[in-house]
Parts: sequence; structure tokens; C-alpha cells
Amino acid sequence: MAERRVTVGWAEGLHARPASIFVRAATASGVPVTIAKGDSSPVNAASMLAVLSLGAQGGEEIILASEAEGADAALDRLAKLVSEGLEELPETV
Repeated sequence: MAERRVTVGWAEGLHARPASIFVRAATASGVPVTIAKGDSSPVNAASMLAVLSLGAQGGEEIILASEAEGADAALDRLAKLVSEGLEELPETV
């Protein structure tokens, strides 16, 4: 299983707009990805409600994971998006 631990770069955390950007990127990756915070159970990264339910704040660590083929590249792109707190969905995601 491929996994990336990343610190949330958005000051407001994964709420509203940042969560929407992240979910669109996770969906566009074409790879099933899960996201977790701390000891919480992983949730589907392509689900807006699931991502919001994590309550991930800026500066907190999250864990992105996938067992699919091509997971490493997808997780690298998603980790960059989250850690840099990008405001727009990168074209490469």
C-alpha cells in the first residue's frame, strides 16, 4: 500500500473551498484514495462529506493512502496540493 503523510497547508484546514479542491483532485486522479487524520478510520478522499467529517485543521497531519496501480504518482500530486495549500486545482492532478 502506498501512503503519504502530509501536513495540511491551508490555514483554515480541509473545510469548504479547500476540501472541494482536494476532493476534485482526488476524483480526477482516477485512483481510489483514502484520507485519515490521526487514529481515525480512513475515509474515501473522493467524498466531500467524508473529507469534511475529518475536521482536519491547518498544520495537522493527514494520511493519504491507496493500493491501486499508479497510486504513487497520484498520492504525490495530492500530497503536494495539500501541503502547499494550493488555491486552484493544478492541471496535472
